[in-house]
Parts: sequence; structure tokens; C-alpha cells
Amino acid sequence: MPPKLLSPVFPCLIFLTLLLLSFYSSLLSHPPPAVPPPNRPLCNLFKGHWVLDPTSKPLYDHTCPFHRNAWNCLKNQRENMGLINSWKWVPESCALPRIDPARFLGLMRNKNIGFIGDSLNENFLVSFLCVLRVADMGARKWKKKGAWKGAFFPKFNVTVGYHRAVLLAKYQWQPKQSTVDDQDGLKGIYRVDVDIPADDWVNISDFYHVLVYNTGHWWGYDKFPKEKPLVFYRGGQPIFPPIEMLDGFKVVLENMVSYIQKQVPSRTLKFWRLQSPRHFFGGEWNQNGSCVFSEPLQEFQEQGCEQRSETAEPSD
Repeated sequence: MPPKLLSPVFPCLIFLTLLLLSFYSSLLSHPPPAVPPPNRPLCNLFKGHWVLDPTSKPLYDHTCPFHRNAWNCLKNQRENMGLINSWKWVPESCALPRIDPARFLGLMRNKNIGFIGDSLNENFLVSFLCVLRVADMGARKWKKKGAWKGAFFPKFNVTVGYHRAVLLAKYQWQPKQSTVDDQDGLKGIYRVDVDIPADDWVNISDFYHVLVYNTGHWWGYDKFPKEKPLVFYRGGQPIFPPIEMLDGFKVVLENMVSYIQKQVPSRTLKFWRLQSPRHFFGGEWNQNGSCVFSEPLQEFQEQGCEQRSETAEPSD
């Protein structure tokens, strides 16, 4: 008597059993991650302190092509650079490993990173490009899409660009039309449209997967003195009654945040950078001031710098 034919379901059951066994064995070889204690504090990278580490060295040297010559402290042999480069930031409740340029670019493969704002973002960008270049020495300068500067990393197909928009909002110089009455000393105004983004970045949102915004250091009377003030417009009309500079700053931020939320794709990862404390010694940047510090500012020094910045009065 010939043997009975096996049901066609039987091989499927065998395959399913083997698959489940394989999956179960993988669970045994990879135990589930430990659950963190319920009272463990969240990682706050911004709460910590500077630690001197003599073994810490820069990832790049003075030959990085993305440096601006005047700002290349390594090439210009600024004093105490060894000490300055030995400081590292250590958060209180978590570890902050040093950036791995190759791993970072690998994670960002086929993506683009954009910085929008003033020189705070520009300065960070220069250092950032030099760090990433360690993993791709074929990186080359990139200034497309209206970028002020940037770099393309062909090994990973990653583009990093900076778009200069110091107020974020659109602003333009309008000289004084009449010279009949010059007693007020007014030479003209800078018209600021609080609800219109600057042309430098209004059309680039779709290109970038990550965007980093900042503004702040240009909102002062050293940049816009009383003879060349900022005058704020909304909907094409002057805001009435007129508002002061810091109030205008708040209105611009509110409008730019609203624009970003509505117009920048939701898939785009967005960051906002804060200001850095002023650290010039012997005067401001345009008054023979210089940066002579080789150690991080203490907390009371930072507060003092911020207070001086906020209470600055127009110069005569």
C-alpha cells in the first residue's frame, strides 16, 4: 500500500516552527535592554561644567580649507591655544562622547544640513565643517542655493550650508529722502518686515533635512544706532505706535517661528540656538576690543555680559 501523501500544510508548519525557534534563540543571545530606574534624571546636556583635559586635542589642524584666514587661530598662532583646546564640556547627569565624524556622516548619508542666522551659526559651521572633513578629505566648498558658505562631502553625499540672515526677517536700508531738516541726525532707516522671512532662506527649506536657526547679536544699538534705526512693518504698513528694538525682536521671533511651523516641512528636524555671552575685553568688537581669555567664563561673568548687552544705550 503506497504511503499517504503529506498534507501541503505540513512543510509550512515545519518552516514556521524553525522560524520561531530561530527567533527565540536570537532573544536568548540578545537579552532585552535594562530598564532605567524610574527616578533616573533626564539627560540635560546644557547643565554641567567645563573640565580641563590636557590630553584633549583638536580633530583638525590649521590646514582646513574652510577656515577664514582672519579667524584661523591655529594658523595665526594665538597664545594659549593648547590650553584653550584642552577644555571640554561635561554634563552633570549623563555622558557626552566626542563626535565621531565618520559615524555622524554615515548616519546623515544622502541628507543635507542647513544653518540660518548670524555669525554665531557661521563660526560654528566653520568648526563643524573642519571636524567632518576628517572623515572625508575629498570635501569641497559649496555655495549653491544662495548659501553664504558650505561644503559637500562626496563620500557620504552630505551637504552642509550656511545662509546669512542676521535678523531672520527681511530688512532693507532706506536712506532719508529729505535733507531740509537734518537736526535730528537721522540718515535713514532699516525697514524690517516682521512677517516676511529674509530672501536668503525663504526658498531653501525643502532642500535641507536639518535646519539650525539663530539670531540675537545684531539686535543692539552698536549695529543699528539711533541715526540708522530699525523701523518695523507688518502687512506692508508701519507698526503703530512704533516699537523699540527689543520689542521688535520679540515680534520677529513670534512671526518667524509661526512661519517655520507652517511652511517648513514637518519631516525637517529643526533646532534653535541661543546667544553666546559677549567676551570682548577692553571694548566691543568694533572698539578695539579683543578676546584674551583662555579659560571659560564663570557664571557671574556670563550674567554680567548679558546684563550689559540688554541695558546698552544708543551711543551719541
